[in-house]
Amino acid sequence: MLSGVVLAGGTNHRMKGELKALLPFGEKLMIARQLDRMRDLCDELIVVTHDPKPFLNIVHRSVRIITDYYEGHGPLGGMHAALSLAKHSSVWVVGCDMPFISSKAAELLLERKRDGFEAAVPLIAGESYPLHGVYDRACASHIIPLLHKGERQVSALLKKLFWSELDDRFLCENGIDLNFVFRIKSIEDYEAMSRLEASKS
Repeated sequence: MLSGVVLAGGTNHRMKGELKALLPFGEKLMIARQLDRMRDLCDELIVVTHDPKPFLNIVHRSVRIITDYYEGHGPLGGMHAALSLAKHSSVWVVGCDMPFISSKAAELLLERKRDGFEAAVPLIAGESYPLHGVYDRACASHIIPLLHKGERQVSALLKKLFWSELDDRFLCENGIDLNFVFRIKSIEDYEAMSRLEASKS
């Protein structure tokens, strides 16, 4: 059993104020596309945002929309809220700017976490990608001291956890397209990834 979480809070200065989660991508809005992929593996879906209103008429009523306990603390604050309220002990967390998330990769990460780790995270070209990781719900207790220190990034959490990685070689051997960790950080990224998606159809 797995909970799926999309972190959809924060401002988007480099996207001209547009909410990344509500950008069209392919034939759907980004958030709808992500939630559809999460449904392949998750029986609970959560969206974390500082403003629920834009999402109320977009996501299915079965999706839980929650807000941060600790406002203004970036992705780490959103993750704390999600882990605190998730009903399952394992939680797949992604950012709302990731158009190619992979339920197959998440399934492999979940299997690795079950080997006794607090989290499992992709490691591609030597870089960890904590915003496509699977975490134990109990990791919420590690986040609170970090928030009190002013930490905002999920990468800070990994330093406090007993975690394992799945590297690019393992992922490729299991048929995973490594684009699943790509994040849209600018208008240029969005346009390039939209063209890539259009070329597939």
